[in-house]
Amino acid sequence: MDKKGLATSGLSQNNNQIYTPAETVNITLMHVGESDENVERGNWSSKTDYLLSVIGFTVGLGNIWRFPYLAYRNGGGAFLIPYTLMLALAGMPMFFFESSFGQFASLGPVAVWKAVPILQGVGIAMVLLITLVHISYNCIIAYSLFYLFASFQSPLPWSDCFSWWGADETCSRTPRDPLCNLTLDSGYSEVVNTTWLQANNKTCSNGSEIHVPHQGPGEQYWDKVVLLRSRSIDETGEIVWHVVLCLFLAWLMVGAALSKGIKSSGKVVYFTATFPYVLLTILLIRGLTLEGAHKGIEFYIGSQSDFSKLADAEVWKDAAAQIFYTLGVGSGSLITLSSYNKFHNNCYRDTIIVCVVNCATSVFAGFAIFSVLGHMAHIQDKPVSEIAQSGFGLAFIAYPEAIAHLPWAPLWSTLFFFMLLTVGLDTQFAAVEGILTSLVDQFPKYLQSKRLLLTTGVCLLLFLLGLVCVTQAGIYWVHLTDYFCTGWTFITVSLLELVGRSWIYGVNRFIKDIEMMIGERNWLFWLWWRACWCFISPSLLVVILAWSLATFATPTYGLIEYPVWAVALGWCMIIFCIMWIPIVAIVKVVQAEGSTLYQKLTAACTSSPDWGPYLEQHRGERHRRQPNSAEAPNALVLLTNTEV
Repeated sequence: MDKKGLATSGLSQNNNQIYTPAETVNITLMHVGESDENVERGNWSSKTDYLLSVIGFTVGLGNIWRFPYLAYRNGGGAFLIPYTLMLALAGMPMFFFESSFGQFASLGPVAVWKAVPILQGVGIAMVLLITLVHISYNCIIAYSLFYLFASFQSPLPWSDCFSWWGADETCSRTPRDPLCNLTLDSGYSEVVNTTWLQANNKTCSNGSEIHVPHQGPGEQYWDKVVLLRSRSIDETGEIVWHVVLCLFLAWLMVGAALSKGIKSSGKVVYFTATFPYVLLTILLIRGLTLEGAHKGIEFYIGSQSDFSKLADAEVWKDAAAQIFYTLGVGSGSLITLSSYNKFHNNCYRDTIIVCVVNCATSVFAGFAIFSVLGHMAHIQDKPVSEIAQSGFGLAFIAYPEAIAHLPWAPLWSTLFFFMLLTVGLDTQFAAVEGILTSLVDQFPKYLQSKRLLLTTGVCLLLFLLGLVCVTQAGIYWVHLTDYFCTGWTFITVSLLELVGRSWIYGVNRFIKDIEMMIGERNWLFWLWWRACWCFISPSLLVVILAWSLATFATPTYGLIEYPVWAVALGWCMIIFCIMWIPIVAIVKVVQAEGSTLYQKLTAACTSSPDWGPYLEQHRGERHRRQPNSAEAPNALVLLTNTEV
């Protein structure tokens, strides 16, 4: 069959719609290359395109600003033990699971649940979660852009308390000593400083110290210039226009990279996924040459490693959460990216490569970060623990302040924020592609030929929805979304994925599906993966989910607590995403054939008639279409499914 005929066949079979040859040509010419196996959806132009896209997606800001902080807080080098174990027990199994799932069906995170229709709400939850998270995620890219532009001046504006950007009297490069309300011999009280006390051999009695408010120039620049931050989320304030312009530019870059789908984004990542490693290496080499760098390295993962921390359950929870956060499982993006692979791509080998590169990058980035923080601690004569921060504090306050005092500071600042920009954009490309692919898979006749218009519309809509995050209270909204939508929600979705595919669909059927792509393997090879998918990974996810809920604390931004309505809104965001799972399940059961509830449940758990490899040539006998029939999963016997 020629490509045009194959495209017509694939369209009518997989989406239950019939197109004329003219419509088919219109649909396929926009995004399909001559070497593509799937001439309807298209494939990656090369294996390298895919690997760089997935590495770019998984290696995100969390590898740079979260892992180093978690490592030093949870025992330094000792933290690598639970981190590696969680990678083996949960991270790799889930990555292999999702990448093979998407590749087998060549469908996005919603349509792929033709395998288990009752759980199609899981795919909807994925898309909604990734939408909410990445509305605010692009604001972080906007902050990086602003700092990148601000780096093209000397001296760097946050290197000192300059009056031209509004530094006030509380701003100081060094902490200010407390004052003392001293009672003199005459009976009068007088406020004196530490220098006066030492010169007159006096001491300050308990309760007489007066704390002097202090902010470093980096912190005050972040609050007063970048954010124009209000006192709480209750005070929305005005729109911060310089951040709005940076946010618009960020969405413009995302839209341009995705204008032709994977054909354009697959080329952009050759730069955005590789250049951060060049920049990290440059920053590491520079950091290691600084005086005091060894203090930061030892504090991060060296001689100060504390193996007693391994007895703390919180350490293991942090390790598991970090693995899920950085690998991006449960978001639907891995399913999306792998759905554009050719059918016989070795997704097992890809899993090993990407997971190892991702975790090695986390460790590598920590050396680059802490070598510079060690130098800053040395020149300020402070312990590294007082310098080190996580998240926004590390990326936009501590590290910028540290490099501001280096020779050629604008150069190092430019390199650092350009690295944050490229790392963030890679993750954003994959996330938005997941949203676009889900829409196209659901409405191929209307959207597949309008890729540019769809991309423009989605990016514009997400930009407008993100405007609340670029007000004076914007940082509170960014933090609120991150706090509620990136934790147990992804864990819940991942748990349901495992239950649906391993227990309802049948783990042995799933293994046979994978062998259709990568070839047969012996039973020893599958023993580990079967154990992880059926027991180990689900058990770990249940424990982590229960522990996270049991230890839930209301969110704070620094010392600022969120009001009750904001916490309630955070829970509403979770409910809005998760509620589609039971709603869709109920709808599927009601619509299913059968006269009893048992029959309806069984029918709703049964794969759709068109479930299987996207192209007829890959279906074989196991997934050969038969009119009015479907392959029944072992919904109740669970793991005893032995279909061949």
